[in-house]
Amino acid sequence: MKEFKDKVAVITGAANGIGFGIAERCAQEGMKVVLAGINEENLKTAEEKLRATGADLLSVRTDVSKKEDVEALAQKTLEAFGAVHMLVNNAGVGAGTSVWESSWEDWEWVIDVNLWGVLYGVKVFTPIMLAQDTEAHIVNIASISGLLQSYPSSPYQVTKSAVFTLTENMHHTLTQRNAKVKVSVVCPGWVKTDILKSDRNRPAELKNQKQALPRNPEDIAALRKMQESVEAGMPIEELADHVFRGIRDEQLYVITHPEYFSRIQRRFDNIVQQKNP
Repeated sequence: MKEFKDKVAVITGAANGIGFGIAERCAQEGMKVVLAGINEENLKTAEEKLRATGADLLSVRTDVSKKEDVEALAQKTLEAFGAVHMLVNNAGVGAGTSVWESSWEDWEWVIDVNLWGVLYGVKVFTPIMLAQDTEAHIVNIASISGLLQSYPSSPYQVTKSAVFTLTENMHHTLTQRNAKVKVSVVCPGWVKTDILKSDRNRPAELKNQKQALPRNPEDIAALRKMQESVEAGMPIEELADHVFRGIRDEQLYVITHPEYFSRIQRRFDNIVQQKNP
């Protein structure tokens, strides 16, 4: 997709962070924008900011972990704008530590949002886009963690790895069918967002019974490093540049932080050589 003016973009997790940055860029490109988010107060604030720029938009309170919410999002988008040309599955959360020390609630919440949220998005919107028989693009926001050998939050890494593979699978199927719908998987490194504060939107029934704290010095050090890395992370506007370049160039893989290439290469070298990291 090369032209964006008057096209319709749907962005999940759009109330702040990466989602809002992409929504803002969509508005700058002259697109009609649908903001989807779970926090109604933040969603209203995001809507007010974009409306002040003259953007043509709709905001829909959406819990991406619920299929019926995503179906309602699609229906309201079609009622308002009649089509959808871009879908950005961005909503994501982080929680937990090691595989066995992360709570059941950590696993369920992260899988529900990061994996089921993306799956609901592509299952609901892809048939709509294909039926339109016009250029369209789906962007799934994964993470560089999904390509690395290890990461402090195992639920986050596992789900982002799954989103990466899901998008690869979609690409091959759509290509085989000569579809006009294209897909990209975006794998950012550290970006300056509120991802470490995502627990504020955690459902009451999936909250840990007691405040989850790092259980050993390694976890404490990892959390501190993550906080520092987020604060020094890539500006959201720069991340949006990568996303739009990927859409224009029909890139499947959008790696925003090339400094990770050597670590990714080591991982796949180990796999091919059947060598332990």
